[in-house]
Amino acid sequence: MDMFPDTPADADTEALLALLLPGGAVAPRRDLLDAHGTPAAVRALPRSRWRGAGLDAAQIRALDGDPAGLDPVLLARCRDWLRQPGHHLIGWHDPDYPPLLRRAGSPPLALFVAGDPSLLWHPAVAVVGSRGPTAGGRDNARAFSRALAAAGFAVGSGLAAGVDRAAHEAALEVGGITIAVLGTGPDVPYPQEHAGLMARIATEGAVVSEHPPGTAARREHFPSRNRILAGLSLGTLVIEAAGRSGALITARLAADAGREVFAVPGSIHNPMARGCHRLIRDGAALVESADEVIAALGTWAGALRGELRRRLGAAGQVDKDGTAAPVPAVQDDPAHHRLWRALGHDPSTMDQLAERTGLTAAALSSMLLNMELQGRVAVEHGRYSRR
Repeated sequence: MDMFPDTPADADTEALLALLLPGGAVAPRRDLLDAHGTPAAVRALPRSRWRGAGLDAAQIRALDGDPAGLDPVLLARCRDWLRQPGHHLIGWHDPDYPPLLRRAGSPPLALFVAGDPSLLWHPAVAVVGSRGPTAGGRDNARAFSRALAAAGFAVGSGLAAGVDRAAHEAALEVGGITIAVLGTGPDVPYPQEHAGLMARIATEGAVVSEHPPGTAARREHFPSRNRILAGLSLGTLVIEAAGRSGALITARLAADAGREVFAVPGSIHNPMARGCHRLIRDGAALVESADEVIAALGTWAGALRGELRRRLGAAGQVDKDGTAAPVPAVQDDPAHHRLWRALGHDPSTMDQLAERTGLTAAALSSMLLNMELQGRVAVEHGRYSRR
């Protein structure tokens, strides 16, 4: 069976759309899916259970099939979009929901994906920066992205002008993987002149949005787009950024999610370098080559690749030699044992674990991700415990 079928099961798809399209608070809907397993099972509950879980009136009307609960034009647009080959809706309940995004702050209830959803499991680096970079900044974006893609990392960005476009195009030029995270619907390029690039990414990589098809660009959508980009990535690399820049929001969200943040320094006379210099002062890693990023993320990438191979093997997909690829075990060393002893069944914060083990936050993040992907550790609201 295909791990990522082109057309999801009708009952769950319809129920997921009914959960998703009214908008509103996401956490109560995620909690219902956690408790009951599938959107169809949630939809089968009595209204009193929906109210008790914290759903608002609009969400309840939509689940109940009230004609006033869902915009019929929007619903039809979603159905039509999902019928097209290569289009997917991946919900919170789905075992194929990207594991890194699941453990980030405020994960979306569902993702519309044009392209290959398995790429959202691939070790990725978000490459972000100014929409109006200097010539040197654009060259750096291309050089770093080519090297990262050639090393096997997916290059994620936001399809914007400037650094974003340079990053996407450079990854494609070397036959690498690139992922575009949109602040619009999955069928709405922004800016419009990037329509051709978006179509190519959908064919060779993946285009991702939490917004339904047809959603136009809105200012408030772009910070939330940045949180998804940061959440899908092992680390965020800022090439050039002014003192006030959306790239700095992505970097902050990456740090909040426990991911690595890298910044390329520049001239003190370049206003586009001020944001990077501020990040470095605040603790981001100063990097001068892609090799430094690759070395810093190597352990994390191995854990994520192993989990993808495990997932593909479980779904009946195998390597080119006809066998499921082996999954590397957690490294059997004293640091891992020290962390395991420090973990209890009561949730612990990263600071508590660092105090108990004497390990750095970066080392702990790598080991905790590995343990979580193996099903040994649970994480909720930034606190870790044994499963």
